[in-house]
Amino acid sequence: MHDMRRRSIDLLHAQQPVRLHTHGKRTGRVTETPLPTSPAASSTPSDDLSRLHDRAVTAYQAGRFDEVQTLASQILEHNAEHVGALHLRGLLALVSGHAEAAHTWLERAIQIHPEPIFYNTLYAIQLRLGDFAGAIDSLRQGLAIGPDFAALHYNLALTLQHHDCLDEAAVSYRRTLELDPDNSAAHNNLGRIYGDLGALDEAERHYRRALELAPANLIARNNLAMALLATGRYEEAWPYFEDRWISFKHADGTPAREPVQVPLPRWSGEDLRLGIDKPIKLMAHKNLLVLDEQGFGDSLQFVRYLPLLLERFPLVGYVCPPALRRLYEQSLCSRWPGLVLLDTVPADLTEWDCYCPLMSLPMAFHTQVNTIPAELPYLHADSKQAAIWRVRLEALPTRHLPRVGIVWAGGHSGIAIDRLRSLTFAQIAPLLALPHIHWISLQKTDDPSKRATSAVGAGLNSTPLTDWTADLTDFADTAALIANLDLVISVDTSVAHLAAAMDKPVWLLNRFAGCWRWLQGRDDSPWYASLRLFTQPRRGDWDDVLTRVASALQQRFPHAAAPLQNPH
Repeated sequence: MHDMRRRSIDLLHAQQPVRLHTHGKRTGRVTETPLPTSPAASSTPSDDLSRLHDRAVTAYQAGRFDEVQTLASQILEHNAEHVGALHLRGLLALVSGHAEAAHTWLERAIQIHPEPIFYNTLYAIQLRLGDFAGAIDSLRQGLAIGPDFAALHYNLALTLQHHDCLDEAAVSYRRTLELDPDNSAAHNNLGRIYGDLGALDEAERHYRRALELAPANLIARNNLAMALLATGRYEEAWPYFEDRWISFKHADGTPAREPVQVPLPRWSGEDLRLGIDKPIKLMAHKNLLVLDEQGFGDSLQFVRYLPLLLERFPLVGYVCPPALRRLYEQSLCSRWPGLVLLDTVPADLTEWDCYCPLMSLPMAFHTQVNTIPAELPYLHADSKQAAIWRVRLEALPTRHLPRVGIVWAGGHSGIAIDRLRSLTFAQIAPLLALPHIHWISLQKTDDPSKRATSAVGAGLNSTPLTDWTADLTDFADTAALIANLDLVISVDTSVAHLAAAMDKPVWLLNRFAGCWRWLQGRDDSPWYASLRLFTQPRRGDWDDVLTRVASALQQRFPHAAAPLQNPH
């Protein structure tokens, strides 16, 4: 369900066109550092070269790169060892996409006169070249020369954080804040580390400080929302949650630049009934368009609000992902004819009076933990489709065994969250080897490494793993299969939401410091009465989770195997 999200940390300048200014300050989410002037002598008076260099820096800041090229060339004609001009040439090569040439220019400058900023730029170049070890080494070399250079500490912390070296990254962020205590980005990123380590009080403190320093830091606002939601403070959290779009990515991997919206008035929960002194009835001309956002799991969780909207609006339209349309038609539209599903945002919006993004509906309804709409099931399988799966299952020799659906990995392998929430098949295989259970794969993936046959060939001799996922074309098919299961065990992905919305028993394999919606310190969920959480006690500790799941299986199905002793 996190498939369109990126990690909510402020970025380093190396991931954007490097900008320079003359005061060494840091603004926004971009690390900005001063460009040193050259100490070298010249056949032209040094003050003339300094003026040329200053003009080049100004032109660089303004994006007039052709002018920078001309000025830098003029300087180097008079002094081939002018490190400021060499540095500029390296920056120009970097922003032009010629990282190898940029690397050459920076190496020349460093050989002549090493400066911390040169190592900072070399670090950016090495990141572009995919040399992460070299990039970190450049930062450390720069810090050996300039131990109080805050930008180097910040970029070192950020790089370590991206590589999940959280304790080391926290040390570097703390040093950054010692040198630059008003650095909003460093406070936000350190808060994210505390959040990932489960220390939500400390995370919240740093997010709030980040916002005090930079109220427009939307990444910090989004992160604060997650911390507040995870601790159940929904009323305070929802306004901050409105900035969640800052962490979205489009399907092609590019970051979203604005929230989902259409040129209609935004509905934020205003009561659209007539005034209190007039008869209470719906205003017949008010139709609401609900916009889809984020992943399938988010949609499956929040479509519960759509029927509630029909108490306020005579017509509600939802822009529905194709994979969910048939499921919603049979579960929602068949029961509530005032709800219509749309493939895309209509080109002609005259039928619609206002709009609301799907995940803004909890705020519109002033949702608290104890007022979550929890009527279950609100999704169900088509009875004829479910019957077809029942016939297939009963034709198997294992029809007498309890049927347990299994999902061990999420989708979108490239995102950091997916690596944290997913198990490999090698990790889950010992659980599947428990006898007296018929395992049904619900694992849909385009990633061959996540398939059942990729990591462990046989090894399931005593227990069948039936994989019919090739026949599951959409969520309606998956729902029909789930309707015939006794239990679903899943990592934090859309299938868990689907099964729980159908009121099937779901055991969710939850990463440490997991998603906000599961709340902190609980093994149940106010969103789904049938869902039980098995949360890692420590980051990455799936062994403990699988051992507890095996024990719980034995209790639920007394003829199942004894608990796992060594899941690996």
